[in-house]
Amino acid sequence: MSSPQLRRQDRALAEAEARALIERAYCGRLATISADGSPYIVPLLHVLTGDEIGVHNTAARGHLRTNVERDGRACYEVDEPVKVFDYGRFECDTGLAYSSAIAYGRIRIVDDRAAKSRFFDALLVKYGTGAPGRPKSFYPRLDEVTVYAIRVERMSGKQCPLPPISEQWPALDRTKSPNARP
Repeated sequence: MSSPQLRRQDRALAEAEARALIERAYCGRLATISADGSPYIVPLLHVLTGDEIGVHNTAARGHLRTNVERDGRACYEVDEPVKVFDYGRFECDTGLAYSSAIAYGRIRIVDDRAAKSRFFDALLVKYGTGAPGRPKSFYPRLDEVTVYAIRVERMSGKQCPLPPISEQWPALDRTKSPNARP
């Protein structure tokens, strides 16, 4: 799966860092391709296991399932915004400290009930409340959900760290328009 090179190589995350970000991220966005070529994106909870990202949605046939059945190309994006900061004297001289990662690959529907149960076991390890008295690994509505697995073919990530206060405006003016006058 090919794609353009990251323009800001100075902000690139190593693949291990991108993977760790996807693993710990609270949720992400799954992008698929509609029949007319337009993108479709939906926020979902996820689990990264090995080289697959698992997500789930309703079993009802909707936009997502239609896209997946027609074209298996997909990507999954996660991000961690940190803080908005000022770097220059103009209001537009504002940046965002963040980390983000995108996994590119092929998506498929998981039909095997045992595999779907394993997905939910992993999902509840990550997101479950652990409240006592609730039966573990019991999923009475398993047939009412669709589990998807994205086979990761490649990952990329980038970050913009929060500069120290000494490198933020007004301590330092790093405007990209030094000759501009309001």
